[in-house]
Amino acid sequence: MNIQQEFERWSLLANQDPDVQQELKNLSYPDDQEAIEDRFFQNLEFGTGGLRGVIGAGTNRMNIYTIRKATQGLANYILAEKFENPSVAIAYDSRIKSDVFAKEAAKVLAANGIKVYIYQQLMPTPSLSYAVRAQNCCAGICVTASHNPAKYNGYKVYGCDGCQITLEAAEKILSCIQKVDPFDDVQMISFEDGLAQNTIQWTPESVIDSFIDAVAACRLTDTPCDNLKLVYTPLNGSGLMCVKRILDRIGVTDITVVPEQEHPDGNFPTCPYPNPEIKEALQKGLELCKTIQPDLLLATDPDCDRVGIAVHHEGDYQLLSGNEVGVLLLDFIAKLRTNLHTMPQNPVAVKTIVTTEMAQRVADHYGIQLRNVLTGFKFIGEQIGLLEKDGEADRYIFGFEESYGYLSGGYVRDKDAVNASMLICEMASYYKQQGLNLVQVLNELYQTYGCYVNHLDTLTYEGVSGTKQMNDIMTRLRTNHPTSIGGLNVVGVMDYLSSQGWLLDEKKTTDLPVSNILEFYLQDNCKVIIRPSGTEPKIKLYFSAQAPTMEQANEIVQKLSKDCATLLN
Repeated sequence: MNIQQEFERWSLLANQDPDVQQELKNLSYPDDQEAIEDRFFQNLEFGTGGLRGVIGAGTNRMNIYTIRKATQGLANYILAEKFENPSVAIAYDSRIKSDVFAKEAAKVLAANGIKVYIYQQLMPTPSLSYAVRAQNCCAGICVTASHNPAKYNGYKVYGCDGCQITLEAAEKILSCIQKVDPFDDVQMISFEDGLAQNTIQWTPESVIDSFIDAVAACRLTDTPCDNLKLVYTPLNGSGLMCVKRILDRIGVTDITVVPEQEHPDGNFPTCPYPNPEIKEALQKGLELCKTIQPDLLLATDPDCDRVGIAVHHEGDYQLLSGNEVGVLLLDFIAKLRTNLHTMPQNPVAVKTIVTTEMAQRVADHYGIQLRNVLTGFKFIGEQIGLLEKDGEADRYIFGFEESYGYLSGGYVRDKDAVNASMLICEMASYYKQQGLNLVQVLNELYQTYGCYVNHLDTLTYEGVSGTKQMNDIMTRLRTNHPTSIGGLNVVGVMDYLSSQGWLLDEKKTTDLPVSNILEFYLQDNCKVIIRPSGTEPKIKLYFSAQAPTMEQANEIVQKLSKDCATLLN
C-alpha cells in the first residue's frame, strides 16, 4: 500500500462523512507524515472477532468506509456459501457512531439481497447472539468495542449458531473483504428504502421478551431474592433495560442506579476506561455505596457481556475478580443443582486456559468434566454447540473466563452479563439467608481447595513500531525461552503456535486451535501465559500461583510480574 497515494485518494473520495472529511483536511503530507502513516499503514485488521479500532479517518480506523468494506465482504461470503436463509441480525451499543455503523451495515446487506433484522434500540451483545438463532439468520453483526476507551468502536461477526465466527469462516470472510474497494465495489441502498422494501426489518419486541425468558429459565430456584439491596451501574452502556427486567423477575427490587452512568453515553464521561475489571470504572458506584450501603455493587460494561461486583464486607466494599466470581458461581451452581437433584449426568463446565486452575479443584469435587479452551468466549460457545450436536446440550452447566465473562445456559453462544447479573444476585441472596456474604464464602472455598492468586499485566505497543515490537518479543521468547521466572524454575513450555511443548522432559501436544500464545509451567504449580491481544495493541501476561496462604501466593505473583516486566523489555 502506498500510504501517500491512499491518503490522497481518501481525501478526494471520502466525502460522505463530515467527521472523516474534516480529519483528512486537517492533515497534510509530509508535515503530518507520522499521523497519516498510523491511519493508512494497514487495513484495519479483520480477525476472528471481526474489527476493532480507533474511530477516525483512514484504512486503519473505524469509519463508514471500513464498515462498508467489511460488510460487502461479508455479503459476498454469504452469497458464495449459498446459505438457505441469507439474513443477518444486527445489534449495537451506546458507543460513538454505533447506530450509524449498524445502519451502514444494514444498507450494504440489503443492497446485496440479504435480509436484515436490526434492533430498534441499543441492546446487549448477548441479545444479538440470541437474535441470530431466534430469527434463523445465517450471520450476525454487533457494533461494539466492548470495554475499550471511548475512542474505539468495533464490529463483531457471528455465525448461524449465534457464536462468534470460527477461524475457518473468518479466513474466508477476510479473503472476501480484501477484494473489496470501499469506494468502487460496495453496493448500497438507503436505510429508508430498505425498510420500505422490507429487506430491512426492525427486530420485534417478542425477540427481546423471549431473550429475557431464556435468561430467567436459567434460575436455580424459585425463591424470590427480595432480601437483597443493590447498587447497579450500566457504565453508560446498553445493560440498563435488560438487567433491570431480569432482576425484577427474580424479586430484586431494591436497586439504586448510579445516576451519572445510567443513560447511554459513548463518551463515558465518568469512566474513561469503562471496564468493570478495573476499580476506576466502578468509582462512582463505590462512592454511592457509602451512602446507600447495599449488599452488592453490580457493574456491566457498555455492551453488557461482562459484569463486575463489589461486596459489602467488614464495613467496606471489596472488589472480586473474574476468577473469584467464576469459582463462586461454579461452586454455587454445582452445589444447588446437586442438592435439588437437577444436576445432569456427566456434567460439563468450560473455562479458558488463562482462567484460574482453582476451577479444576471445584469441578473434581462435584464430578464435573472441566474443558479448557483458548481465550475468547466463542470457544466456550463452540463447546456448547458440540454438546448440542451430540444431543447432549443439557450436560453444559457453566462456562466462564477470567475477564468477567459468564454463561450458565445454551440459549446464546456468548458471555452474557444479563444472565450473570441474575446468577450473582441469586447467589448473594442465597448466602445472605445463611448470614454470609460472598467474600466469606470465597474464603471458605480457599480453606477447602487452597489459596489461588491470579494476576494480569498488560503492556501497550502503539502504532507501526509497536506491532513489530510485539512480534519480535514473541519470536525471541520462542527461540530463547527463560529457564526461570521470578525465582521459579521453568519445568515446561507449551507453544500454541506450533501445538508442541514439553513438561518435565516429556513431550506435550495440544489439539486446541493454533494461536500465538506461550505458556510457561513453573515449579510449585505456578504458571505464566503470554499472548498478544487479538483486539488491542497489547501483550497480556497472566500469572497464577497456588500456596498455603494468600500472602504467600500474592508474593509469588508479584515476583513473577516484576521479572516478566524486565524479561519483555
